[in-house]
Amino acid sequence: MVKLRKKMIGLTIAGTVAVGSLVIGNSIMEPAQAKSESKKKGKNPENVIVMVMDGTSSTATTLARWYKGEPLAMDEIMTGGVRTYSAESAITDSAPAGTAMATGNKSNSGYVGVLPSLVNSPSLEQVSEEDKFRPVANIMEGAERTGRATGIIATSEIQHATPAAFSAHHADRNNFEVLGEQQVYQDMEVVLGGGKEALQPGTGKKSRKDNEDLIKVIQEKDYDFVETKDELLKSKSNKIWGSFSNSALAYDMDREETNPEQPTLAEMTSKSIETLSKDKDGFSLFVEGSKPDWAAHANDPIGMISDVLAFDAAVAEAVEFAKKDGNTMVIAVTDHGNSGISIGNSNTTKGYDTTPVAKYIEPLKKAKMTIEGATSKLKDDLSNLEEVAALYGLENLTTDEKEKLKAAKTKEEVGPILSKLLANRANLGFTTGGHTGEDVFLYAYGPQKPSGLIDNTDIAKTVSKAMGFDLEELTDELFLDAESAFKKVKATVKVDKTDEANPVLVVTRKNLRAELPVNKDMIRIKGKEYNLDSVIVESNGKFYVPAEAVNLFKKHAR
Repeated sequence: MVKLRKKMIGLTIAGTVAVGSLVIGNSIMEPAQAKSESKKKGKNPENVIVMVMDGTSSTATTLARWYKGEPLAMDEIMTGGVRTYSAESAITDSAPAGTAMATGNKSNSGYVGVLPSLVNSPSLEQVSEEDKFRPVANIMEGAERTGRATGIIATSEIQHATPAAFSAHHADRNNFEVLGEQQVYQDMEVVLGGGKEALQPGTGKKSRKDNEDLIKVIQEKDYDFVETKDELLKSKSNKIWGSFSNSALAYDMDREETNPEQPTLAEMTSKSIETLSKDKDGFSLFVEGSKPDWAAHANDPIGMISDVLAFDAAVAEAVEFAKKDGNTMVIAVTDHGNSGISIGNSNTTKGYDTTPVAKYIEPLKKAKMTIEGATSKLKDDLSNLEEVAALYGLENLTTDEKEKLKAAKTKEEVGPILSKLLANRANLGFTTGGHTGEDVFLYAYGPQKPSGLIDNTDIAKTVSKAMGFDLEELTDELFLDAESAFKKVKATVKVDKTDEANPVLVVTRKNLRAELPVNKDMIRIKGKEYNLDSVIVESNGKFYVPAEAVNLFKKHAR
């Protein structure tokens, strides 16, 4: 396998710097605590928790801290920074960012769990023609093969780019049909988030077109399928699939008003740890706070603060467990910046050095809901614009503000106007509605934790080393080019597309025939079905199978 490597050596994990007493905000890590952690460094962790708050610039974290009025849980465990660029750009998309953190490989925009087809970022080697689009193993697949229990959590659809990068492989992040099916057949012990619509046939935009009812499959696989917070918290099962919304979950600030039956990210994290830690061999858990990114795209500081704080509460749960357990590594990070948010704008060009914190925070404190939550209350005729503005903290509108708000002709136009008005009141600036390319903070705790300025690919490398497996070797075991691999055992491969939405690889040698349904983890030989240790993956027209499938076929061909 030709692996995507950096030519420069200087971006690897830095060594730990010994300090007497580390002070972050009002939080102090005493020497005794540092000593306790240093004792754990000599051993590998049994458990690993990787946590991502999607699309969160460092300024958004700062703003959330000011809003909260006290240090964040993340502050106590900050150890360095992360470079986030992709194989093709200084500014990454979530799919290649997730792929980098999950597999240790840079990739392209939209690509989930596969190698890039285009490499133009400095310091990266090119990928050979034969390896372009090739699936690459992720840390969750590695954890499963060490006997650990695994789980993924997201507040978006579970099929969204970042959670998918830790559990699936495809060159199109928007193909929820493929990504969702692979996730169901990965046999993770815990899956919690949104995306119910993509699990079953129906008339929705994301409903399955292959007519497969994956909820039925999930239940047949002995998961406790839960749809509310109460059902989740009461579950005693060792396998839980929680699908709490057809699409994404609500923003944390909106939840009590709009979706009180949904669990918080902290509750999902705590329950997942409780469930996965039953496994005596340890566990690996991925947690995403998905919607700081969505709020940043909308330039909504309330949404950003809401779900940064929700993510921080989940980090607190993970770190509390890790401190008690003593054998757990926690890594928390964002995958990229977003929005170019600044504390300070043209209003503070003069007087920025004497502008009190209250001038930034007090206008934000008046909001009761995020833009998403507030605009969900809009009437079709927009006759309650001012009431909705008040929900977003914009009370006592000036004449100018009223005119700007009344310029909206559709519901879709209201949100951007509200965000601009509140940002102006709070003296906040935004440079873009897209992602940004700055380095981001690294937070880590526990044995073998990373520190210093690292690359996003180093997260996967750190985790895989700590858990005792090699991602490159695992890729060569799980993702063989089907045509070449079966040719070596004198078999031919054809693709049965009788059902276009459910292709099947058909392998034949003389009178022996095997069928491998794409996106599933099974092979059928002589009427018998065998489970495989990986799903069958199609990527850019090529099909990939695990070595186990070839060996099973070869065994029956004798």
